Amino acid sequence: MKLATFTRNQAISCGILKDEGIIDIPSVWQGPNPPRSVKEILKRGPSCLAKLSELADSDETLTPPDSVKLLAPIPRPGKVLALAGNYSEHLKEAAIEQGFKLGLSDSPRQTTTPRPFIMPATVVIGPDDQIPWPVYSKQIDYEIELAVVIGKEAKCVDIENAPAFLAGYTIANDVSARSVTFLKNRKERPWDDFYDWLNGKWADGFLPMGPYLLTADEIENVQNLNLTLKVNDEVRQNANTIQMIYSVADIVSFLSHIMTLEPGDIIATGTPAGVAVATGNFLKSGDTIECTIEKLGTLKNTLGKRPEKFYEPLT
Repeated sequence: MKLATFTRNQAISCGILKDEGIIDIPSVWQGPNPPRSVKEILKRGPSCLAKLSELADSDETLTPPDSVKLLAPIPRPGKVLALAGNYSEHLKEAAIEQGFKLGLSDSPRQTTTPRPFIMPATVVIGPDDQIPWPVYSKQIDYEIELAVVIGKEAKCVDIENAPAFLAGYTIANDVSARSVTFLKNRKERPWDDFYDWLNGKWADGFLPMGPYLLTADEIENVQNLNLTLKVNDEVRQNANTIQMIYSVADIVSFLSHIMTLEPGDIIATGTPAGVAVATGNFLKSGDTIECTIEKLGTLKNTLGKRPEKFYEPLT
């Protein structure tokens, strides 16, 4: 089942996306108190999803697809989490870009742990939205990622039980600012490079997401999905989730031991090789970025206008 958030006539609603159109859930819900967001659906749990599954198979009236605009499935998640360095080939290209060689045995799953970071909810935008160019960076990069949506509260769950806590999956583009203009005139300090990298993940609109949430029961093997990213129709990233160092179950279990995961939380699971920082082929204003993941559709966005003035606080 494909769950979507959309706007129609300036009103936001949630629905079941089908090939012919969208079933508007609040308008066809039988009984009082219909769910009015995908996040609310997840909070209500399996009984709500089961009822919606029946609606999906019914002959309910469909809203024409050309009369709505899709938003991110969960426009304002409670938590947005992401993983750095979860594909070996991406680790290698990043190491080369930084001037050292990473051997095949330098980061095996058995001797390292996932490297998560958190982002503000304001990074999330939806399909076809324009990605704002932030005023603090001149180098903008792309990163296709499988995004996991948590379905129920998870705390200290084992790897083998982790899949039971997943609502489903969607596509994320972890856009990244690879340089910061506030580096100018700044005194060198240990760790600043790390924080510059982290700051580069937090800009408004830097996590396009969508076009829908596909419920977990529709994916037979989440560790065997093809991913492709194109910039202006040129393939830049082409991989498969089988290449992840840490599986979806690994990631959910690990994070649940660090914090409580809640319904509607989003986890971006890392990007494969092919990012612009490795080649210097950064995004330009007006570039179109298309992220496609098998079974999850295509997420399309454009990069906005480069700022005329950049932020340099130490001038």
